[in-house]
Amino acid sequence: MSEEDQGATAPAARARRRRIPVWQESLLLLGLAIVLALVVKTFLVQAFYIPSGSMEPGLEINDRILVQKVSYWGGGGPERGDVVVFEDPGSWLGAGDATTSTGLLTDVMSRIGLYPTGGHLVKRVIGVAGDTIECCDEQGRLLVNGVPLDSSGFTLNDDRCDGPMVSTCRWSAGPVPDGEVFVMGDHRDDSADSSFHLRCGGRKGEPCDDSEAYVPVELVVGKVFARVWPASRFDLLSRPDAFEALEQ
Repeated sequence: MSEEDQGATAPAARARRRRIPVWQESLLLLGLAIVLALVVKTFLVQAFYIPSGSMEPGLEINDRILVQKVSYWGGGGPERGDVVVFEDPGSWLGAGDATTSTGLLTDVMSRIGLYPTGGHLVKRVIGVAGDTIECCDEQGRLLVNGVPLDSSGFTLNDDRCDGPMVSTCRWSAGPVPDGEVFVMGDHRDDSADSSFHLRCGGRKGEPCDDSEAYVPVELVVGKVFARVWPASRFDLLSRPDAFEALEQ
């Protein structure tokens, strides 16, 4: 065999030796996909689903949502009006809020961020550190630092005031401690939220015990930015304009 023939066959032989079986290549690609999914879930975006009606009318039971984590990087934190997903701060999850996977495959997919996750809570931030929240003015509106919050455009409520999960429409909470937030469900009269965890039962005008009413910011997974399923309800979510009045 000439040197020219040897030079032509040597690269081909090396290429054959380097080629890996299809099944090994498939496993490698699957492994890379799982690693990428874990990175995305940990640092960027995570999928969840809504197990209860506490955030109606905006989020309904079994809606699939996406939560982004970038907004709270670099010292940023939840703002008033944000819809956030957070871990249970302590016995907040009820039978209607807790969720379980439907099988081994979905359980594995949930862990790597490829299937909507349960076991968390979804609420809207009403007060941040330093805020005082009161219920309610003569029109039944919440007061945040003395400024009324007109929530009629994004809430569902059959009660006479905007804080009906307490037995009276006269309660207050705050100032919200540093590193914590006060949250409420948009379905005002059907949400085990911060107002639900106020202990108010003393004499009229007596302050409520708000020691268990707040959610530590460190438990917040991220901000809901999209409703992706069902497809007919796909929407990008934004903060209601009503919260702009609280900034003035």
